[in-house]
Amino acid sequence: MAFLLILYGVVLGSFFNVVGLRVPLKKSIVTPRSACSFCGHQLKTFELIPVISYFLQGGKCRGCQSRISPIYPIFELLTGVLFMTAPLVIGWSGELVVALTLISMFMIIIVSDIHYMLIPDKILIWFAGIFLLERIFWPLSPWWDSIIGAASGFTLLLIIALVSKGGMGGGDVKLYAVIGFILGFKLVLLSFFLSTLYGAVIGGLALLFKIVKRRQPIPFGPFIVAGTLTAYYWGSELINLYLSFLQ
Repeated sequence: MAFLLILYGVVLGSFFNVVGLRVPLKKSIVTPRSACSFCGHQLKTFELIPVISYFLQGGKCRGCQSRISPIYPIFELLTGVLFMTAPLVIGWSGELVVALTLISMFMIIIVSDIHYMLIPDKILIWFAGIFLLERIFWPLSPWWDSIIGAASGFTLLLIIALVSKGGMGGGDVKLYAVIGFILGFKLVLLSFFLSTLYGAVIGGLALLFKIVKRRQPIPFGPFIVAGTLTAYYWGSELINLYLSFLQ
């Protein structure tokens, strides 16, 4: 089963990459066929095999020999690994369906945010509908924690966006409403704290090693993903550990 999950994840990771690249540009995710961004060479079926095709082609386009970004196979593998490890943390329960849906949404958001600094409303609306149905079947305890979490996530990020005057994007605000609905009140707050912590640490290191320039915008989406998955998987344990230090 673990092998099937990583296989599904790798295949879906390739699809999520297409969605994340095309939806912000308001392009169809079905047509046209994927092509080289340098020479326009349309990819054949064997060139679309996730991960494997990258290595078979030596990381180059068959049409113009331009280098293919290694981000593509890395992203596909990352999706596969996250799919495979989810049941190890969540267990084989209904909540696993929610976890895999959350990972799927996050993979699309990472691609979109890295390339365009944008989290499309269409993606959030689509997944919000799915999460609403899933929380009917597998609700939080108590069930209204989802409503409070969504309101808290949205309000917190909205206040920060208004105070920072553009330092926080509208997509982040709406994303945290969805995250709050999934995680509930306590964990959505922990998610934001961890996301900010990850962003500060990694952003500081990027400045230190001159990977990015001072005042250069950095997409916050990947840090939201890391912080949210940490809170979702181990949030209760982290909160209990923190409270134990206060006693």
